[in-house]
Amino acid sequence: MDKMLGMIFFGVLAVASMMQDATAQTVHVVGDNMGWIIPNDGAAAYTNWAAGKTFRVGDTLVFNFTTDRHDVLQVEKTSFDGCNSNNAIGNAIMTGPANMILNSTGDHYYICTFGTHCLNGQKLAITVSSRTSPPGANPPNPSNPIVPSPSSSRQPEACAPTPSAAGPSNSVPGGPAPPSPSSSTTVLASFVLSLSSIVLATFL
Repeated sequence: MDKMLGMIFFGVLAVASMMQDATAQTVHVVGDNMGWIIPNDGAAAYTNWAAGKTFRVGDTLVFNFTTDRHDVLQVEKTSFDGCNSNNAIGNAIMTGPANMILNSTGDHYYICTFGTHCLNGQKLAITVSSRTSPPGANPPNPSNPIVPSPSSSRQPEACAPTPSAAGPSNSVPGGPAPPSPSSSTTVLASFVLSLSSIVLATFL
């Protein structure tokens, strides 16, 4: 009986582990080893980097840069194309490295607001799909952009971005961001683990 209970317990653990792995979120280090800099190849460097990646809701972008030499700001497409911060989404993150969680589908645009960094290619455009979408399905949703979670509210005086927001915001306008679709699976896995522990404790 003890042997059978042990097998059941380990079986439940294996299933729970697989469920969590299936919903694992990816951390994307922008530019990989290059980091978030003015690239030698111009804007093509980040375009090429993003081309080989699949970005999904719940994933994290990590912008590795030197504080006081670069920043990262999410903007709308018109500002991305023109390399300006007129249509900023949230505030620039001034302290590197900066982590941004992708919490909505659609096209997302990021620039560095320092001097002519963006004009020289320090800009990134990605398309984010839902976690349940099949590969290649990237439904745009520009009306629900992500808002970066700034790690610093300091802004350099010479190159400060133009948004007039009073301070960094960690939430989507109009209310808190909804939990990612994978959270229910994680809760289920935790519940199954707890239940199996109770059953095991009862019979041993």
